Order: sequence, then C-alpha cells, then structure tokens
Amino acid sequence: MQIPIIDTHCDILSYLAKIPGARPDQAEEIACALPLLQQGNVKMQVCAIYTDVKPGSMSLAIKQAFKYREMLMTYADQVMQADADFLDSLDQNSKIGMVAAIENAAGLAEDEVPIEDAFAQLDQLIKLTGRIAYISLTHHTENRFGGGNYTTGIGLKKDGKLLLDYISGKKIAIDLSHTSDHLAKGILSHIDAQKLAIPVMASHSNFRTVWDHKRNLNHEFAQEVIRRKGLIGINFLRAFLDDKEPERIFEHILHGFDIGAEDQMCFGADFFYTKDFPDKSRHPFYFPLVENASKYPNILEQLSENLSVIQLEKLAYKNGQRFFSKIWRQ
Repeated sequence: MQIPIIDTHCDILSYLAKIPGARPDQAEEIACALPLLQQGNVKMQVCAIYTDVKPGSMSLAIKQAFKYREMLMTYADQVMQADADFLDSLDQNSKIGMVAAIENAAGLAEDEVPIEDAFAQLDQLIKLTGRIAYISLTHHTENRFGGGNYTTGIGLKKDGKLLLDYISGKKIAIDLSHTSDHLAKGILSHIDAQKLAIPVMASHSNFRTVWDHKRNLNHEFAQEVIRRKGLIGINFLRAFLDDKEPERIFEHILHGFDIGAEDQMCFGADFFYTKDFPDKSRHPFYFPLVENASKYPNILEQLSENLSVIQLEKLAYKNGQRFFSKIWRQ
C-alpha cells in the first residue's frame, strides 16, 4: 500500500557522526538508510541530534548538525530540507524531506556552562540545520533540565523552565518521549502557567496501557497530547512494543484510535545504529515485521483490515503534515 509516510524520529545523525565511514545510503548498516526510506515511501523524516549526559555533548551536537548539512548537500538528488511548502506538496515530491530535532538537551548545555550558552547553542543548531522540529529535554537519565524516563521523582528543573521560556514562539515543539512522568507533568504545567506558545508531542512513544514500560505514555499524558492537538509517534523498538509478540504494534496503533487519537497518531520508528550496542539482551532490537523503513507498506496493508483509507492516511502522513504545517506557517 503506497501511501506517503512522515516519520518523526530516527537516529541517522548520531550514526553518521560516530561510526567511521558511515554513509546515509548504507542499508545494511542502519534501518533508516536512504534506500530503505525510499522503498517505504517515506516522504519526510525527522533526524534527531542525539547526545548523552557527559562532557563533549555540545561539540557532538554541532558535529551532527554538520553531518545533517553534508547529507543534504551530498545526496541533494534524493533529499531536501523540509519546510511548509514542501509539506503542501509532499505526496507529489520525488525527494525525501528532512528536518532536524534535538534528543536530549544535554547537547545544548553541559552541566558547567551558563544557561545562556544553551540558548546560543540552540540558535547555532537552528542556523546550521535550517530548523529544529522539536526538543526532548532529557534522554533516559537526569540532566540539568529535568528527569529522564528511567528516573523517579525528578521533574522540571529551573534550567528546564528557562529553556521552555526561551523556545516559546520559536516554532519548536516539546517532546515528551523521554521524560519522567514528573517531568512531563512539570512541562505541561509550566506551559499552561506561563501561557507559552509551545506545541506538545511524543515523537517516538507507545502506550503504557498496552505495554507497561516507562518509555511509553501513560493514559494521562496520552490524553494531554490529544487535548493539545499534538502528535504521538508509534515506536518500532521491540522493548517498547512487547518483548515477544510482534503483532502488538497493531494493538498500540488501534488503542490510539480507540482513545480518541485518530488525529494525533503517526509513526516515530526510532531506527538507530545497533551494531555497537553493548547490552546483547536487547538484540534483536526490531521484529522482522518492522525491522526497517521499507516495511511501511506492509504495515499499512495489515492495518487496512481494521482502518479505513482515510484513517490510514491520517496515521501515515496527514496528521504529521497538519501538525508541522501549522507550526511552521505561524
């Protein structure tokens, strides 16, 4: 089933920055390589700038931004910068629209630098990449901005509030995918209290009601994203779907429709370079059903037994198209 796809999260940039000789067209190395995106009819791909909480994260973020620029220039016959005009004609464009995002604001400011450096770093990343689609304040662990999804009792910190204040009105969404529940609550409360102009999304998260994992959205936050007309990107990682049942991905998607997220659902596959991952218990990272970006037509074909063409189009690209077009045209 050849419906265009918008995917809201992949880690091709950290692969390009960290692995010697890495290229974005190496389908045998990473599941979101350009040939696989093309086979899956992916028309817009969000590329995360991922960093850990450790020294050197700021320079690594800059390196990934340069890798993003290099990819756009070197593969200009296949990819282009996504913008609002691109979104309008997405289904007619032969190229893949690319846009950068930030996964873990530790890449904006390491612990010892002034918070103003985070603002300058963000401005520099926007200048280098052309646009930042969204920011995740944390990854798995705690940083100066708040608590990651594997922390407990750590919410939004002072620097997190200052960063939210800074991005208000800058056409950048805030991503709840890697927050602790305390941090997610703090983010939403601060946005409301300060009346900040910040869209809300979960770029690559499933539903905790279906699979009880800290990386998945609980019902409260899923409803908040729905209420705020955001996006929820379904994650393809085995650990967040179900350790043993590949068909569980369809339960996550259909659950989203059942709870009122028909206009918020999209894909956020979370494809990344796995060959250097030290924890072998995580292998295989993806079930064959969703093992790379070429699998989207098959996924949609199986979903067609339960969803209408209109619903499939919303999930595949129209919800993402609407969300980003509204932000970028403001």
